[in-house]
Amino acid sequence: MFRRKGFFEPLAAALTIAAAAFCATPRAQAQLPQPLVNESTLKKVSDHVYVLMGFPNIGIVVGSRATLVIDTGLGARNGATVVRVAQSLSKSPILYLTTTHFHPEHASGLQAFPPSTVLIRNTVQQEELEKLGPEMTDRFRNMSAQNKDLLQDVQLRPPDILFDRELNLDLGGVTARLFWLGASHTKGDELIFIAEDSVLLPGDIVQDKLIPNLSNDDASAKSWIADLDQLAPLQPKLIVPDHGALGDASLIAKERAFLVDLLDSALALKAQGKSADDAAQTIAAQFKTKYPDWAGNAVASDVHRIYTGPQ
Repeated sequence: MFRRKGFFEPLAAALTIAAAAFCATPRAQAQLPQPLVNESTLKKVSDHVYVLMGFPNIGIVVGSRATLVIDTGLGARNGATVVRVAQSLSKSPILYLTTTHFHPEHASGLQAFPPSTVLIRNTVQQEELEKLGPEMTDRFRNMSAQNKDLLQDVQLRPPDILFDRELNLDLGGVTARLFWLGASHTKGDELIFIAEDSVLLPGDIVQDKLIPNLSNDDASAKSWIADLDQLAPLQPKLIVPDHGALGDASLIAKERAFLVDLLDSALALKAQGKSADDAAQTIAAQFKTKYPDWAGNAVASDVHRIYTGPQ
């Protein structure tokens, strides 16, 4: 089920990301270049899919009748770069845009896209954007002078198409399946699967050895694991995460194993009566030893989220 919106209104809310935690280690900094999109990083990864590698990795799916862009980059300057690249690759003037979730490097470059761009989101993500956007924008702007500059005068608008669970988008010779499974990194995470090329663009739900981040009160480790179980049967040949290196279907199992270990460890200490602070400290130390090559420092905050958030 989807609903088409017939209006365009500036929305004075922009967004942020708890993924700043990923940037705390040297490996994370190497894997997550920030925050400018660079045209020189463009890669063709399959017959129809291109990726601008950066912060974030931005997908561009090119069909004979339309092009789909997945995520915008941080602010209008990055969005303009994405538009230039997409238009150079496109075989028609029809341009679709969708966002994997509401964090600013994924959604705040919207104003640089032509007004004719057809914006698509799932309903949960849109609600989350409207609820959490303004406060998180201010937080992200305050992270650096460059962020503040890039996020000046951000303008968003309502989607042209809202869908509940799934939308299949015919681009001409290739179909993009846009779908929402449930809360994980955020409540409204969206995934895109290109069946003809066997390419999955999972947002932040599947990444290569980057510590999963339960980024707000609606995020859920248990639901995240369930989402991964639904992804596994797709067996994609290529996974294009929002952050970090590309990989194959094995990334799904690795992500799942980490999350199961994290959830089980936190719930075990909670059952023993340990405080959230003590559990977070204990598990963070344990996981540094167990997963030395996983980048990021979100384990402690994840434990707090498991203690207090939805299960």
